[in-house]
Amino acid sequence: MTAQLTLKNIRKFFGSVDDKERVLALDDISLNVAPSEFLAIVGPSGCGKSTLLRIAAGLMEPSSGEVMVDGKAVHAPPDRVVYLFQQYAKSLFPWRTVLDNVMFPREGEGRAQRAALRGKCQEYLRQVGLAGFENKYPWQLSGGMQQRVAIARALAAEPKMLLLDEPFSAVDALTRMELHALILDLWKSNGLTAILVTHDVEEAVFLADRVAVLGKRPSSIVEVLDVPLERPRNAITTKEDRRFLELRHYLMTSLLGGQVPGAAHA
Repeated sequence: MTAQLTLKNIRKFFGSVDDKERVLALDDISLNVAPSEFLAIVGPSGCGKSTLLRIAAGLMEPSSGEVMVDGKAVHAPPDRVVYLFQQYAKSLFPWRTVLDNVMFPREGEGRAQRAALRGKCQEYLRQVGLAGFENKYPWQLSGGMQQRVAIARALAAEPKMLLLDEPFSAVDALTRMELHALILDLWKSNGLTAILVTHDVEEAVFLADRVAVLGKRPSSIVEVLDVPLERPRNAITTKEDRRFLELRHYLMTSLLGGQVPGAAHA
């Protein structure tokens, strides 16, 4: 597998070397993610899933180990790698319109490009189902609509890799299903590489090509499982598929039991 993202022997301590309370959060994690792959990361609460994602994004330095994107070492946020936060409301600027929020990643471009850029960002809003809301403010929108604005803004940055830190956990179940369908459509149509951190096993199985399972802190990768479900996926029929149910059961048993029992279902 040709990797777009490589995590090699990642360890992360919190606290200084002479700190008696120093905590080892991540312990020798290695993982490769292929171009255009959708990878989900699950694990017990507090195991360091979001920490690992921040390290992959160049937002946090590992204590040891190496992060590479397209074969180049990462020591700062790489170009065209976009991080989508869980707390979408806090990531939007309440004093800016929806369209101005979406245009924010491209503000460094010259005036000559503004008209074309405005048209592109309006198209991104259309893609996420927010055509007609360009002049509204985030506080005038529902939570699900605010998350759609955040997704449109991510698209405006023209990412090659999208890092998703529990971005659907704060919305209701039906909105979450709509956002799942949206993110899968955008992932496919834009040829993105996507990495999702989630507590929701069903979400991980439904969205991903593979699921990486982290153990309790200090975390390491217990197992990486292929998801043997055809695409496109359907919110009803896919979740009724025997293979979906078996893999969900296996992962739930693994996480609730604290260890992975037996061999994985294929």
